[in-house]
Amino acid sequence: MYTGPCKVLHHSSGLLLNSGSCGIVLSDEYQVVTSLWCQLYKTQAPQASGMFLLNSLVIPPKGQVNKPGCIPNLGECFHYRSKIHIKAGDKLQSPEGKPKSGRIQDECHGPCISSSNCSQPCAKNFHGEIGFTCNQKEWQKSTETCTSLSVEKLFQDSSVESRLSVAAPSIPLHVLDFRAPEIIESVAQGIRKNCPLDYACIIDVVKSSETTSGNIAFIVELLKNISTDLSDNVTQEKMKSYSQVANHILDTAAISNWAFIPNKNASSDLLQSVNLFARQLHIHDKSENIVNELFIQTKGFHLNHNTSEKSFNFSISMNSTTDDILGTVQIPQQELRKLWPNASQAISIAFPTLGSILREAHSQNVSLPRRVNGLVLSVVLPERLQEIVLTFEKINKSHHARAQCVGWHSKKRRWDENACRMTQDIRNKVKCRCNYNSAVMSFSILMSPTSKTDKVLDYITCIGLSISILSLVLCLIIEATVWSRVVVTDISYMRHVCIVNIAVSLLTANVCFIIGSHFNNGVQDYNVCVAVTFFSHFFYLSLFFWMLFKALLIIYGILVIFRRMLKSRMMVIGFAIGYGCPLIIAVTTVAITEPKKGYMRLEACWLNWVSTKALLAFAIPALVIVAVNLIVVLVVAVNTQRPSIGSSKSQDVAIIMRITKNVAILTPLLGLTWGFGIATLIEDTPLMFHIIFASLNAFQGFFILLFGTIMDHKIRDALRVRMSSLQGKSRAAENASLSPTNGSKFMNLQG
Repeated sequence: MYTGPCKVLHHSSGLLLNSGSCGIVLSDEYQVVTSLWCQLYKTQAPQASGMFLLNSLVIPPKGQVNKPGCIPNLGECFHYRSKIHIKAGDKLQSPEGKPKSGRIQDECHGPCISSSNCSQPCAKNFHGEIGFTCNQKEWQKSTETCTSLSVEKLFQDSSVESRLSVAAPSIPLHVLDFRAPEIIESVAQGIRKNCPLDYACIIDVVKSSETTSGNIAFIVELLKNISTDLSDNVTQEKMKSYSQVANHILDTAAISNWAFIPNKNASSDLLQSVNLFARQLHIHDKSENIVNELFIQTKGFHLNHNTSEKSFNFSISMNSTTDDILGTVQIPQQELRKLWPNASQAISIAFPTLGSILREAHSQNVSLPRRVNGLVLSVVLPERLQEIVLTFEKINKSHHARAQCVGWHSKKRRWDENACRMTQDIRNKVKCRCNYNSAVMSFSILMSPTSKTDKVLDYITCIGLSISILSLVLCLIIEATVWSRVVVTDISYMRHVCIVNIAVSLLTANVCFIIGSHFNNGVQDYNVCVAVTFFSHFFYLSLFFWMLFKALLIIYGILVIFRRMLKSRMMVIGFAIGYGCPLIIAVTTVAITEPKKGYMRLEACWLNWVSTKALLAFAIPALVIVAVNLIVVLVVAVNTQRPSIGSSKSQDVAIIMRITKNVAILTPLLGLTWGFGIATLIEDTPLMFHIIFASLNAFQGFFILLFGTIMDHKIRDALRVRMSSLQGKSRAAENASLSPTNGSKFMNLQG
């Protein structure tokens, strides 16, 4: 069989027939060849039973021409100078089947100005362009639309083969079909014409294409069109072909190119298309295994209300170097009892790599995306079934990889944490109970990218919180013990009111933290977790606003305004600042972020940072108060050199100085604590920052006891006096019980 390129036969006295863009040369011996078929489609005319097949024309070998109309075979192709021209839009393919990509320009040549953009053409044989964005004075690729695929190319080989058919040994010349091939305008039209039973005609072309961003986007649209226009009668053969096409762009080698597709919803469109196509699948036999590709598996079975508990078990490898990742979809028996007596079917699809490319619509520009830590499992169930149980094996098996059960909401294009709840998290496996509906058909588990728990952190937090709570309780006991002796002026009264409220606020916040940590490790109740987050937010803010009131107390004391201000008015101002301002901030934050489920973090009962930046409602007021307090301390340090500070109210001045020292010590400690706390939100922050923050945060109660109470000499003096008086009373009571009078009374009672 001739394997070289096809040539046009040089004719001596032949006839050139033109039909469309295809030229046919007929010689005196009825010899015939084609020109454009060979050039455009690289079609090698096959031989079968000694017959040369070409465009519905059967050419017998030489010597077998027995009557007019029978055209002898061509022993070989000869050169012919053709006047046929290839149109500008036609593509030539290399003999190997894959287009030669050539060298792609990897950057722009112009000056790189921040946030500027440029584009470069794609390599040879590709349509589209590559977009670049200037970032930190370097050109970085941002988008790519390079594609070698088209609707015409998908079906060009199939169109040729459909016109090459086995026929009779001889065909009269008047029945030969010299018409140009029909132009295919859509994927649905091409599949209906060339491979309506199994879609196999597009598989080879897709598999031979490079997984550029443009080709991936083209294939996503291809699958989307098939699921929309050709899902009326989905058989297992069609599902296999469909999955082979999807498997090509889910390969681990293609994952990195998904990031450069201009349409950021492409991954969501792919998932939805596969789910919609699988929904129309009809299972005819009892076999569970329908598709078994490397990066997509499909299983299904029949069931009815008498079926016992059913489950799909998947085991898929992420790549050739890792062990298989397990996943299970379980339909509880109580759900199966809801089915009608007639048979139904259940289908499940597993994706090992899809989770790494799913882009949420609300977090496209977020630097800390929510990472999938297991298989993505889709289910197609009868409408009456609404609850399923899923078991996921963690991909990242490190001990700090916390899990969150979620479902993909196809309309919102985001992970919905309300669709599932965690029922078990043991070692490397997570068990979820999820609600199934037409909008949420796919499920997985997420992990926090910034959660860095460690045994050291756990120990520091546990020990530190215990010491902090005990210290705050001791602080309140000491204040209650010495209250009457240290509250001698209005300023001293308000100073100790501040200390008590600071201790109460931090103590309550620590209790809320302990409650929240319980919900992190067990079954999370969303509403309770929101409530815990709110109170933690409120009381931590109260801590800082009472510190702010202490600073204002210093300023008013220096300006000698307290001489004319009533104690009741000072109390109203103090509580308005200490509790009123935090309440307004906390309520406003909840009202703005909670309708979008963005008030708290997914992995902890604390303020959200990833999607809504709700944590700023705590960080900004806290850091501003720290800055204000430090400025006040500097102002007092300057004013202590002036003689005006010493007034007739020398006792108040001494109290103001003690308040200033207290603020000067506690403010940097609190500011430093939450400064490290904000630093831990940055991805890949060193573990040492987490340890320092955990230490400072856990020991805040001890710092308040030490620097706010024990180091105040007035409190120490009052405590000594109080202890001495208690000791004196106990000795007096003891002496009284041992006196002769009491002894005689005792003897008389005995008598």
